[in-house]
Amino acid sequence: MTVPRTRKQPTELRSYRWFGPDDLRSFGHRSRAKQAGFSAEDITGKPVIAILNTWSDANPCHAHFRIRAEEVKRGIWQAGGFPMEIPVLTLGETLMKPSTLLYRNLLAMDAEEALRAYPADGVVLMAGCDKTVPALVMGATSANLPALLVPAGPMLRGNWRGQFLGSGSDVWKYWAERRAGTLDECSWREMEDGIARSFGTCMTMGTASTMAAAVEALGLTLPGASSIPAADSAHSRMASASGRRIVEMVWEDLTPREILTTQAFENAVTAAMALGGSTNAIIHLIAMAGRAGAELDLDRFDALSRRTPLLGNIRPSGQFLMEDFYYAGGLRGLLSRLGDVLHDGCTTVNGLTLGANVDGAIVSNDEVIAPREQPLGPEGGVAVLRGNLAPRGAVIKHTAADRRLLKHAGPAVVFRNYDDLAARIDDPALPVTADSVLVLQNAGPLGGPGMPEWGMLPIPKKLLTQGVRDMLRISDARMSGTSYGACVLHVAPESFVGGPLAFVRDGDIIELDVPERRLALRVGDEELSRRRGEWTPPALQYPRGFGRLHALHVTQADKGCDFDFLEGTAPIADPEIH
Repeated sequence: MTVPRTRKQPTELRSYRWFGPDDLRSFGHRSRAKQAGFSAEDITGKPVIAILNTWSDANPCHAHFRIRAEEVKRGIWQAGGFPMEIPVLTLGETLMKPSTLLYRNLLAMDAEEALRAYPADGVVLMAGCDKTVPALVMGATSANLPALLVPAGPMLRGNWRGQFLGSGSDVWKYWAERRAGTLDECSWREMEDGIARSFGTCMTMGTASTMAAAVEALGLTLPGASSIPAADSAHSRMASASGRRIVEMVWEDLTPREILTTQAFENAVTAAMALGGSTNAIIHLIAMAGRAGAELDLDRFDALSRRTPLLGNIRPSGQFLMEDFYYAGGLRGLLSRLGDVLHDGCTTVNGLTLGANVDGAIVSNDEVIAPREQPLGPEGGVAVLRGNLAPRGAVIKHTAADRRLLKHAGPAVVFRNYDDLAARIDDPALPVTADSVLVLQNAGPLGGPGMPEWGMLPIPKKLLTQGVRDMLRISDARMSGTSYGACVLHVAPESFVGGPLAFVRDGDIIELDVPERRLALRVGDEELSRRRGEWTPPALQYPRGFGRLHALHVTQADKGCDFDFLEGTAPIADPEIH
């Protein structure tokens, strides 16, 4: 159903303060619009729609955003709006170092301040590659202007010798075979040529596809937008439709905080869990909820995961790729099968409820989107762990791990940091067996810095040659949403700030029990206290600049890694025009 809304008058538009009054400053604003070739008729009485575009040559996943921005503008013009494209920082997952999460909050600040500083009445957010989606949503939520997201869409399936390849998931798989000596260089180079054959984000249920789906379930995209392949013509039509709709949202004054309720975030978590989505979604959704004033924490994540059936048969937790998912019915099809575990009365950007948007959705392939009565698994894709090794929690994507490792105890093999890992992991003398537990320290929000995706620690080469393809791995890092394996991640507090992970030593027995949600270090409190007393806090890595700001204000993984001064909904006045 549609809730009736009072429509704004042209003089109530935020942009009217820039272009409407008969004064010196507005003369300057109007004359500069004319300088750009626009007439008074183009701007008078029309909503100004910002298009925050993360296109960049440094972000191949967004290579089509130049064209899509023009298609969004076409829709805005059609609906009687005035488009204003504003480039913002791009976060290219494949090229940016040390970690795009380090810069997620910078893009969120960029978006928020651009919307506040310019005469925007509403905004279309153009995002896709992993951290761009949460960053732009966070910034737009804080600015709280009518907002709608245009997701980049997944790239086409990769191809290699008659096989479909999934970016990320198959890279890890075949790199292990290359290291084990079972795959030659010629085959590896052929994969390199065929695995990423169009623009768009990873075509697995990695972080990009997970976050796009979560944002659609939140209600911030048009229905069905999140899973359209980037190269499909439906993606262009969605972009123009988004441009048309945002103009109406401005007249209706439908803002993000009306949409982003606690129930809407529970819908987003449920969708991500039913898809076997990325563990990164936990960090991002908690941060996004913090900007909206909604309630979401690790315990709620785990409770929602326990009650949500796994229905999406998509790599790395399943078999298929995003192209298959879209043509099988996409997110609308999957949500239509979740029924009573969704809050179907939540408002979405098209003015209808989530329930109305998924009503009548068709699933055409039960192999890709499983029926509710025959789920791929009884619970969602992520479990939250606690214990003396992770007092504030850790996470594991247990649907993508070897089942035998979900209850496991073994001796730790500890790496002090990533450089130590890289130097020793393939040393034939490394004291490691298939039962060992690989531990990586100093890879968290401060230790990385920025929690790099180091959590899928490589299997030691000598074990690969013995046929080992999974083993228990623990860190305060993240891992790519395309990754898989028995990897415990996001251990909080992180080792860099003196969390218990810092005090693990070689040979310590670590116990994992996913059914019981337990992660324990079998070392007594007295010994841990002794080790803590001998521990020296490491020095921060950035003495100046944004890295310094990050070090002083970033929260831990269980709180979403936002900046402490950006959380919440405290109002900030619009800039005065002088």
